Amino acid sequence: MMFLAVAAGAQQTWNDARSRELVERATTRRASQLADTALADYRATAHGYLTFLAQFGEGFTQPPKIVRADELGLEIYWRAPDLSKQRIMGQRDTLLLPTDIQYHRDHLGIIQNNFPSIIRLGDGDEVRDVPHPLSTSGLAEYDFAIRDSLEIRLGANTLHVYEVRVRPKNEKLPRAVGALYINRDGGEVVRMALGFTRAALKDKTLDDVTVVLENGLIEGRFWLPRRQEIEIRRTASWMDYPARGIIRGRWEVCCYQVNTGIPVSYFTGPEIVLALPAERAAHKFDGAILDSLPPDVRAVTDEDVRKVQEEARALVRAQSLARPRRLMLSASTASDIVRFNRVEGLALGGGLDRRVGGGAIIAGKARYGFSDRELKGRASIGLRGGSGASAALFGERDYVDVSDEPETSGMRNSIAAQEFGSDYTDPYDVRRAGVTSTIAFRGNWLGLEAAFERHRPLTVHAHPVTGVFEPTIAVEPVREQRLTLSWTRPTSLTGFGFEASSKLTLSGIAFESEVGPAVPHPFCGNIHPKLFRPSFTLNLERPFGSSRLVLHTLAAAVSGGLVPPQHLVYLGGPVTGPGYDFHQFVARAGVSQRAEWRFPAPFVSIPLGRYGRVPGEITIAPFVNGIWTSNRGSVGRNDDNWYPSVGVGVLSFFNILRLDVARGLRNGRWTFSIDAGRDFWSVL
Repeated sequence: MMFLAVAAGAQQTWNDARSRELVERATTRRASQLADTALADYRATAHGYLTFLAQFGEGFTQPPKIVRADELGLEIYWRAPDLSKQRIMGQRDTLLLPTDIQYHRDHLGIIQNNFPSIIRLGDGDEVRDVPHPLSTSGLAEYDFAIRDSLEIRLGANTLHVYEVRVRPKNEKLPRAVGALYINRDGGEVVRMALGFTRAALKDKTLDDVTVVLENGLIEGRFWLPRRQEIEIRRTASWMDYPARGIIRGRWEVCCYQVNTGIPVSYFTGPEIVLALPAERAAHKFDGAILDSLPPDVRAVTDEDVRKVQEEARALVRAQSLARPRRLMLSASTASDIVRFNRVEGLALGGGLDRRVGGGAIIAGKARYGFSDRELKGRASIGLRGGSGASAALFGERDYVDVSDEPETSGMRNSIAAQEFGSDYTDPYDVRRAGVTSTIAFRGNWLGLEAAFERHRPLTVHAHPVTGVFEPTIAVEPVREQRLTLSWTRPTSLTGFGFEASSKLTLSGIAFESEVGPAVPHPFCGNIHPKLFRPSFTLNLERPFGSSRLVLHTLAAAVSGGLVPPQHLVYLGGPVTGPGYDFHQFVARAGVSQRAEWRFPAPFVSIPLGRYGRVPGEITIAPFVNGIWTSNRGSVGRNDDNWYPSVGVGVLSFFNILRLDVARGLRNGRWTFSIDAGRDFWSVL
C-alpha cells in the first residue's frame, strides 16, 4: 500500500454534513462486512517485532534505546462470525539491557477484528470500555471532520481516501482520538490511527497508547489486516524521575487463503497460543534481529501518522497537566541526590515538584555540601502545555562547570574524586534569576533563556582518600546579562543512512567586572563589554552490517575584546581530548572531532537470573581524535594548533561499561578511563 499524493487540505469543519455522511456510511459498511456471508474463513501468516525501549533524560528530548527486541512469526486463522486463533510458530529475542519484562499475551499477536464496538488493549489492563468511533454508540460520542483527501495505490488500483479526524465530545470519558482513513467510494476503513484519553488508560502509570491498523483489499473484495503498529509509553511512578519504558509492536500480514474450510476445532482454547517446541524450532528467521529491525524503530514513527499521534498525546498530556498532583520527590540525575567533588566534598540533595492544575508547576531543589558548608538550590514556577512546550520563572544558586560538555559521567566523577583526587569538573559559583521557555518545532526543540547572573570563584575544601586535588580555575567575578537561544535536534534518521542528533547554542553576554571599572570596548564605546559565544555538538552514527561508524563533533568559540576565563573554550579529557590532560587546552575557539569504528567480538556470556544473560560478545571501538584550538585576537597570542590522538575502547555488559586506552600524539601521554556508556550519562 502506498500513499501517492495529498490533495490541498480541506477546510476543517467539525460535524459538517459531508463528514457525518461519510462516517455514517463507513459505520454501516463496517457492520455489513461483519455480516458478509461470502467470507466464511481465512488463514494467513504474520511477521512482526515487539521491542521494549527505555528513554532517559530531562524532558525526554532524545529517542529511546532498545532494551529487548523480539521477532515473531505467526499463523493466524479466522472463521465467521467471530472466531479467531493465532499460533506463535517462531520467536527469538535479543537482550541489550537487563530486564524481566513480561508482555501481555495480546501484544504477541495482531488485532484481527479491527476492534468490535468496544475497544480494549493489553488484556483490558491498558485500554478498556472505549466506544469505537464507527459504531452506533460512537456516532453519538465523537466529533468528526474531513481534513485531507489522499490517493492510495493498491497494486494496479488507486483508491481515493478521506482522512477524517476524530475527537471525543467529552474528553473526560474513556474515548479514542485520532484519524480514520475511509474509502471515498465504498466507505471501507483503510486505516485507523488512534490514541486514547486519560480516562481510557486503566493503568495510571501510562503516558499514552497509540494503535495504527492498516487494511488491504484481498481477492478484490475483502478488507483484511495488512499492517499494524502499537506503541505504549509508561513513565516511572515512584518519583518524578526522567525514565520511561516503551513497548512498540509492528506487524506485517501476508499470504491470505480465503474460504478454505477451517474446522471449528482449530479455535478451542486461548486465542493466542505457542506452537509445539518442534514446530517453533523448525521456524527459520533471516539474519540477526537487530539487523532486520525496521531502521526507524528507535528513532521516529511513520510521518503520515505522526501528526495524529501527536494530537492524541497532546490531548492526554493536557488532561494530565490540568489535574492537580500531590507533592512529589524529583531529581534530574542520580548526582542531584548524591555527589562528591573537590569544592563541596560530599553533597546531598533532592527536589520537590507540585502541579497545581492548568499545567502550572511549582518546583524546587536544594543541595548541601558538607565540606564547603554551602547551600545551593533552585526555585521555579512555570507552565507546561500538552505539546511539551514550557515556560518558567526561576532563581538559583549553583556551581556551574566551564565545560561545553562533560568529560565523565557524574557518578564516575564522584567516585574518582573521592577515592583518587581526580575531579574532572572546573566549577564556579553562579547566582542567577531569569525566564526560560521551550517549544517544539517540526520535531526539534527551541529554547530561549534570559537571565541576570553573578559569578564568583571557588576554592578547594574537600580531601580525597588518596592523592591531592588540583586547584580550581581563576574565575573573574562579574555581573552579567545573558540571552541564550538553543536548537536541539533529537536523534533521527537522516541522509545516507545516518542517525543524527545535534545541539546549537548561541549566547549573547554583556558583563561588568567586579575587580575594576568596565573597560571601554573598541566597537561599543563606554559600555559594558559584550561577548558572543556559540557552541555546537553533532553526533552521527551509521550501521554497516554488525559494525557501526560513530562520529562526534564539538565546536565552540567566544568573540569579544575581553573574555573572562569562565567563558573560554576548555578541551582535553576522555571525551574531547583522549590522551591529554583534563582541560589541558584553553582557547578562544576550539574543535574536537572523534571518529570511531565499533564491531562485536566474542566474549563470555554471564547469566543474570530472571534478568536474562549478558550477551556472549563485547564491542571493540578503535578511534582517532583531533583537537584544533585558536587564540587569534587574544592579547599577546595569535596561534592555531592541532593535537591528534589515537585509542581503543571496549564496551561490555550490554555496553553499559566502557574502558578506553588512548595516546596523545603531540605533547600527550597514555591515558586510561573507565566509565558508564555515554547513553546513560543523562541520568547519572
